[in-house]
Amino acid sequence: MFKLHSLALLALLGFTSCTHTQVSLDYKPREGSMRMGEPVMAVGNFVNMRREGPFFLGIATTALGTPVEMLEMRVPVEEAVHNAFLHAIVARGMDAQANSAKYFISGEVLQLSCRQVSRPYAMARLRVNLVSAANGRVIFSRIFTAERQDAGYYMAQGNVASVLRELASRALQDAVDHAIDDAELRGRMNGDSKRRYQRYDLPNRIDIL
Repeated sequence: MFKLHSLALLALLGFTSCTHTQVSLDYKPREGSMRMGEPVMAVGNFVNMRREGPFFLGIATTALGTPVEMLEMRVPVEEAVHNAFLHAIVARGMDAQANSAKYFISGEVLQLSCRQVSRPYAMARLRVNLVSAANGRVIFSRIFTAERQDAGYYMAQGNVASVLRELASRALQDAVDHAIDDAELRGRMNGDSKRRYQRYDLPNRIDIL
């Protein structure tokens, strides 16, 4: 009994002394792999459906489960996802003003998180809806999931917050890109553009527009 209480106390003390780090995710348009489109889309609202609070992103722990570093977003996760989609449609030439857009992208943040126990890992899981601006009807809805892991990283290497931030950024971008370039989603849009490619080099922070 004493041993169990001692472990619980140590875990509590470890959590209270855990480092809190604010991070910003980014979006890096991928050269030669984006499906371009017509400027007919705007980004609507995303809702945080996770069990965690809006700013929580992830946590790094020791092998025994003691928290050592907690990552928090600078903006709510739903805003970060909204901004990632906005950067994605801008990079593809698909962005339109809200009052002239034919379609809106909206949805739910089902999961956006990262963790470090033995290896750093991040996941993004989004429900994405394509909504007709003409009548508000949802004409496409699907869940997109992406995962990233750094199998070569060890806790002793340090700088875990930077590694987790990068994995979370790329997992979110993978889910966003898969959604925007999804063949069925594009097929539901009138005047589906021909596949074109363009080069973009600079990453965009998705907490600042």
